[in-house]
Amino acid sequence: MAVHIVQLGSPRRPDEGLRLGTVRRPPRGVPKAEFARRDFYDVWQPLLSPSAQLVAEAKAVQDAKAWEVFRRKFKAEMSQPAASQLLDLLAALSHQTSLAVGCYCEDEAHCHRSVLRELLQARGAVVI
Repeated sequence: MAVHIVQLGSPRRPDEGLRLGTVRRPPRGVPKAEFARRDFYDVWQPLLSPSAQLVAEAKAVQDAKAWEVFRRKFKAEMSQPAASQLLDLLAALSHQTSLAVGCYCEDEAHCHRSVLRELLQARGAVVI
C-alpha cells in the first residue's frame, strides 16, 4: 500500500492501484473512454496540477533558480484549502490502499509531480 509517482501513459505496475491524472488537460487525441485502457489515468484530478499560468512558467524554466521559483509558487497553490485537503486524503489513503499520481512529463525532477511527492511525504504518505 503506497502512492506511486508515475509518468502518465507509461505501462502500469501491477501493484500501483488507481491512477490519478494530476494534469491540467486530458491527453490530446485520446477518447475519454480510452484514458484508463491506454494507461493515462482512471480519475482526473486537475486540482493537483499547477494553474494554467504556472504550467506556462514551468515550460519556460531554463535554470535551477527559475525551477525553484516554480516550486515555491506551486507549493503555494497546493496550500490552498481544497488542494491541501485532497493531499491529506491521499496521504491517509496511502496507508490503506495503493494508488498512483502522475503527469505526462518524462523527467520527474523537472515536473510538478516531484513537488507532489514531497508534499505527500511531508503529510506522512507512504510514497514509492
